[in-house]
Amino acid sequence: MKSVEQHARAFKIVRDAHALEIVEDYVELIADLTDSQGEARAVDLSRRLGVTPATVNNTLKRLERDGYLNSAPYRSIFLTDKGRDLAEKSRQRHELVRDFLIALGVDEATAEQDAEGVEHHVSAETLAAFERFIKKQAG
Repeated sequence: MKSVEQHARAFKIVRDAHALEIVEDYVELIADLTDSQGEARAVDLSRRLGVTPATVNNTLKRLERDGYLNSAPYRSIFLTDKGRDLAEKSRQRHELVRDFLIALGVDEATAEQDAEGVEHHVSAETLAAFERFIKKQAG
């Protein structure tokens, strides 16, 4: 049985992961849009994420305040180096989780969808185990 402190620590880890999940989803999508379309706009984020423009604008303000991006009304959104680094790490983590699920026999579409949630809540230790498993399967 977990102690009160262990229980509280476990819930804090999950709460922190949920808070970072939104940041990672936004910066990863902004990077994807910039790479594929040459720009990212709030309206594109709203459509892709299925949230209101007001939600996107509020989140963008917070991300800009925290140093992940630069934006201006009616202009494209640009990731800072900090935002680009986080987007790349998030993308790599997503790909690793997806590839692990595929290596287990999960079909590609399901693995892609499941990786979207798992990627935000998996520890570095577990990711390293996923990577070892994939390499072992390939080698």
